Amino acid sequence: MVAFWVSLLAISILLYVLLDGFDLGIGILFGLTRDQARRHAMWGAVAPIWDGNETWLVLGSMGLLAAFPIAFAIIIGVIAVGLVWAWLKR
Repeated sequence: MVAFWVSLLAISILLYVLLDGFDLGIGILFGLTRDQARRHAMWGAVAPIWDGNETWLVLGSMGLLAAFPIAFAIIIGVIAVGLVWAWLKR
């Protein structure tokens, strides 16, 4: 049963990384340009598929919660500390 959950989580993370590369690349390029026309074109290219790619991230995190709740609690605790620190630093 553990092998099933590990495989499911690995597949969801792999799909997230492969399918979200376009979104992440646009996000990086978006910060490097100041031309509003280019920014509008970038946003127009990524907007239709933005939420669809995030589904894999949600599936992976909820799969981690269902299969390994202790690992989920540890990971979320670390992420929460990092997010609060980043929020306070802005």
